[in-house]
Amino acid sequence: MNSGPTSTARPVLTKRTSLALPARIPLEDWRGIGQHISAIAESSAWWLGDWLIYGQEEYPDRYRRAIEETGLDYQTLRNYAWVARRFPPARRRAALSFQHHAELASLTAGEQDEWLDRAEEFRWSRNELRNRVRVGRRAVKPAEDARLRVDIIPDQRQRWQDAAATAEQDLLTWIVSVLDEAAADPPVD
Repeated sequence: MNSGPTSTARPVLTKRTSLALPARIPLEDWRGIGQHISAIAESSAWWLGDWLIYGQEEYPDRYRRAIEETGLDYQTLRNYAWVARRFPPARRRAALSFQHHAELASLTAGEQDEWLDRAEEFRWSRNELRNRVRVGRRAVKPAEDARLRVDIIPDQRQRWQDAAATAEQDLLTWIVSVLDEAAADPPVD
């Protein structure tokens, strides 16, 4: 399969298990090829998910057929379709990976958008997003018999918000992380 000529009109040849580049291609062409490959890799999970959703609507036995067509296992394909269903194209964030979206797929649409906004703003990796969501869930879940209420003065709130922004966290996540760190490493008398 030929993915198209470079600016020097020499073909880049792709096979299932290799990429053949012409000798001495210009640096810009080499970068462009890498960007093209990365875009395809990042997009393929979305494409497969959308393809499966279409198949569900149009054809019976879509997963059996999809497994035969792609060589991927049932659970992988099911996950792609589930995430694609949970995030219609208009709600997908191009700046974030499919895996970012998958981390949030079980949340409500409002929660998903809130976390996607943060991940995009602070450029969180998928693992960073996963950790922040985990901390956020612990912070939001009230104890069965108690709720914590903290009254703070405006100067404290502003200092804390500034510190949270410096740590690239929202205020609640920052407060919980500071408290968790303090609890994990209590001062020695």
